[in-house]
Amino acid sequence: MNDASDSRPRVANPAAAALRTLLDLLAEGAPAERFAAAAGQARTDGADEAELAFVEDATRVASAVSRTLGQHRRREAELTALFDTAGDLAALRDLDAVLRAIVRRARTLLGTDVAYLTLNDPAAGDTFMRVTDGSVSAAFQQLRLGMGEGLGGLVAQTARPYATSDYGSDGRFKHTTVIDRGVGEEGLRGILGVPLRVGTRVIGVLYAADRAVRAFAPDAVALLSSLADHAAVAIDGARLLEETRAALRELGDANETVRAHSEAMRLATETHDRLTDLVLRGGDVGDLARDVAGLLGGGIVVHDADGTELARVRADPLAAPDRGVARSRTGGRAVVVDGVWVWAVMAGTELLGSVALTGRAGLTDSERRLFERAGLVTALLLLLRRSIAEAEDRVRGELLGDLLTPEVAGRSHDGASRHLRARRLGLDLSRPHVVLALRCDAGVRGRVASEAARRARAAQGLSGVHQGLVVMVTPARNPGELARSLAAELGHALGVPVTVGAAGPADHPGALPAVYAEALRCVEALHSLGQSGRGAGMADLGFLGVLLGERADVSGYVDRVLGPVIAYDARRGTELVRTLDAYFAHGASLSKAKEALHVHVNTVVQRLDRIGRLLGDDWNAPAAALELQLALRLYRLTS
Repeated sequence: MNDASDSRPRVANPAAAALRTLLDLLAEGAPAERFAAAAGQARTDGADEAELAFVEDATRVASAVSRTLGQHRRREAELTALFDTAGDLAALRDLDAVLRAIVRRARTLLGTDVAYLTLNDPAAGDTFMRVTDGSVSAAFQQLRLGMGEGLGGLVAQTARPYATSDYGSDGRFKHTTVIDRGVGEEGLRGILGVPLRVGTRVIGVLYAADRAVRAFAPDAVALLSSLADHAAVAIDGARLLEETRAALRELGDANETVRAHSEAMRLATETHDRLTDLVLRGGDVGDLARDVAGLLGGGIVVHDADGTELARVRADPLAAPDRGVARSRTGGRAVVVDGVWVWAVMAGTELLGSVALTGRAGLTDSERRLFERAGLVTALLLLLRRSIAEAEDRVRGELLGDLLTPEVAGRSHDGASRHLRARRLGLDLSRPHVVLALRCDAGVRGRVASEAARRARAAQGLSGVHQGLVVMVTPARNPGELARSLAAELGHALGVPVTVGAAGPADHPGALPAVYAEALRCVEALHSLGQSGRGAGMADLGFLGVLLGERADVSGYVDRVLGPVIAYDARRGTELVRTLDAYFAHGASLSKAKEALHVHVNTVVQRLDRIGRLLGDDWNAPAAALELQLALRLYRLTS
């Protein structure tokens, strides 16, 4: 029964069946260990010894073919990965992204726990950790390896790949405390490092490492080396791209510099043309201020050396910027103080004034040079203005001298010529003119003359230095009022006392010498009376004016001092003037005055009260009493 049950039908050709099985296994890519089953099946199928030998030999061949196909498939996968890596790297433009992609692909292709990359530092002479993937140790991520130190330092120094299955126990490498501590913290054992080369130059090292013992096959070395070659090209490409970008940025900056320089040249040319045209057409400081304000887009304020505003365009009133002027004068450049640009207008070492620019806290170099050039043109205009003013003042001074000099025997003034010269200077000698004589210290006479000339021109008058005094001849009718205001203004502006004596008005040019002589006596009287720094006309000096005046206005003096009392008598038919005369004639005695007047003493008192109401409560003060007594005497003489 056993023989019957164990008997199986014999396969007609067991060797052929086994060969078909091997071919099927190769077709499906089965693992090599399954190939041995074909020989066992042939034996079961009743193959003889010759057939079994054939099947075993076919099995060996099939296993070899399977290994070759596996290698080809693996190599194909690696090549595909390398091509993909090359494509990925070619698409990257940022160097950090390139490095991260390299390390990540190395870790993936070799199936390691960690991959990392170091780059050489030629300046320091070592190689430093640049990018890691899979690392967990901070100390490891900050490692620097000297050339020849550790596995990576040796690769960087020799430009050859090195691998170790267990770095900690491998004596081929130069171990250091820092490197061993970093590798130990990361737990690495099997390490493979290959150089990153650009031509013959090594720029870094690419690593793949496991935390277990691992022997890296030549295929792994070749694969990582291929990836490193791609990576080196990508790194160098990224570096070149960054350098190109930097060059483009520099080129852009250079183009911007050229454009700015071109714009500055255009602005400078336009400025030069406009300022030159302004000077040639006889423009003044106001015209310059308008042009510069338009060119710089701000406000312009121009002051002279004394801080007087000469021009203002698009700006609020601004005090003379003394602090900015001092800094600009010292440095020779425009300076900004409290948001205002200031340029000291100089002629050599002499300060002529200042130019201030408001509304433009920030200026480019070209705009600053434009502003400074405008300051130089301002200096030219101020010098021209001074020269013209000095020439005009000389002409005015000559005319003033002619007008104030009296005629002498054998020589008479040419009236028509004087009128013609006056009209050329904008003067009308047919109008009444007042003469003012100004007395001051010799050290400030030039400043006083300058201020007087400016005021005289504004009033269509004349001014100059005549016989050692500053003299003004100006259209007016009230010499006293004009003298008082002029003395006050000049004293305030210059900070020194200026005494002003006035006389006039002169109704025609021929009367001016006599009026001038009276103005001289007036200013001398003020000085003698201790009234320096004040101004007055002859009429303001009271009886002194009557005594000193060549053309004494007696009736006018009497009217100013005694007029209200005379008028009261005329209206009411009273005897206030007679009572006042008797009062003073008898030594201010009421009893003697009532006897001279033949009235009761109460009547004298009442009349004197009335006089006090008409003349003021101080009518009996010594100075007023003197004036009244002189006026009473003059009244008796002229009545």
